[in-house]
Amino acid sequence: MEDVEDLEDAEDASTVIVGTGPLSPAGVIAVARRGAAVELSARAEQEITASRKVIEALAGDDQPHYGVSTGFGALATRHIPVELRAQLQRSLIRSHAAGSGPQVETEVVRALMLLRLSTLATGRTGVRLTTARTYAAMLNAHITPVVREYGSLGCSGDLAPLAHCALAATGEGTVRDRNGRALGAAAALRAAGIEPLVLAEKEGLALVNGTDGMLGMLVLAIADLEGLLKTADVTAAMSVEAQLGTDAVFAADLQALRPHPGQAASAANLRALLAGSGIMASHRGPGCTRVQDAYSLRCSPQVHGAARDTLSHAQTVAGRELAAAIDNPVVTPDGRVESNGNFHGAPVAYVLDFLAIAVADLASIAERRTDRFLDVARSHGLPAFLAGDPGVDSGHMIAQYTQAAIVSELKRLAAPASVDSIPSSAMQEDHVSMGWSAARKLRRGIDGLTRVIAIELLTAARAIDLRAPLAPSPATAAVVAGLRESVGGPGPDRFLGPEIDAAVGYVASGAAVRAAQAVTGPLP
Repeated sequence: MEDVEDLEDAEDASTVIVGTGPLSPAGVIAVARRGAAVELSARAEQEITASRKVIEALAGDDQPHYGVSTGFGALATRHIPVELRAQLQRSLIRSHAAGSGPQVETEVVRALMLLRLSTLATGRTGVRLTTARTYAAMLNAHITPVVREYGSLGCSGDLAPLAHCALAATGEGTVRDRNGRALGAAAALRAAGIEPLVLAEKEGLALVNGTDGMLGMLVLAIADLEGLLKTADVTAAMSVEAQLGTDAVFAADLQALRPHPGQAASAANLRALLAGSGIMASHRGPGCTRVQDAYSLRCSPQVHGAARDTLSHAQTVAGRELAAAIDNPVVTPDGRVESNGNFHGAPVAYVLDFLAIAVADLASIAERRTDRFLDVARSHGLPAFLAGDPGVDSGHMIAQYTQAAIVSELKRLAAPASVDSIPSSAMQEDHVSMGWSAARKLRRGIDGLTRVIAIELLTAARAIDLRAPLAPSPATAAVVAGLRESVGGPGPDRFLGPEIDAAVGYVASGAAVRAAQAVTGPLP
């Protein structure tokens, strides 16, 4: 899911310039999802050229320099003679391209390659200018290396995924073209007029030693969640409205007693979305007995707000990582070549896991709001399961089952990957982050959350229609009207699967939020 408004900012242009400073999240999204081209800045080319001179000065040195004249990992004690150093780099890439399992999505691979190029552009890796330009050319030609699901431990970089990309740049392995067609890397490079790389000293290591895969997936996840959090406020407002709940609890002064910024933003959205609701007005006044709603209604701003604040923390971490130059060893600005541990993925892995917890809880509260519509003991006059003819028709009974199955899966996916570590490389790499795994499960979690929110929207829209002749708020009415362009209103049972799919598309495209914002103005 894209937050379309955010992508209209700087760097969402036809070309993203790499090497003028940290990439913006919008720039990453533009390249990964929208196919924007990339271009190395003049400053980046200067920095790359300068640091390469440092590596070339060491190329013939008899002294051991990690990545230049030694083996890798636990094999770093092996001195590599000059005549074998090109083979050293080629062997590194071939051996590390050991991924297995399903293919990783194109947007993830493009983000990964862009972020590796961004690090190359800092001049801290010591690669040749030709190598950086080859990555830019592959992105611009929409040549996407085939990367597999399994292979990264999130430490020493996302080694296997990055190695598959480097392998393709040398003309080996399999890629996909802009039409998704699989073909050999050599043929794809030749068709695009790109000369396959012959790796020089340190270059193989520089192309695999980064957290670019997990960071790319974090940036993509943040963009998705920015939109889903707004949509969750929309569906919560629809649920409160159609269940004859009270909006008094969302008052600004009550929210200010607990000054979390995310909570304040969510409550403000609920107030804006419910403004002018005839349904809400119908049960206001002295005769109203709805003093307190169930937690899933009343506490929506607290839960949604906590997720917003978690996302804000993740954005801070992502911003720092986008400004990072991750490699080992690095060429420092003063010309030293130094080993370090900046490739460890813990900072990214932690926030990926943190977001998975927020995703699971957002889905959980949305499912509870949905379930209240279906139970005549709690729905305040709505037909059982919102069915056309309860008993003959089942209405949305099984839609809630689908939600429940997804929520149960999301709770399992909320178990952190980053607390696990399996030592590797003969105990040289004895503590790893599992950040890639954390990112993969978060992607699955976001897909599930999208579906859960879509089912709440579908169900709440039907309930709003069943409250007629009472009129919903202008904002929620606009959301319902947008849904009705592809999904019919209440009535006898129909094939429900396609209607759920249509609601998922309505949510994932951002159209539901845009419909609401056409009335409310921008929702934070």
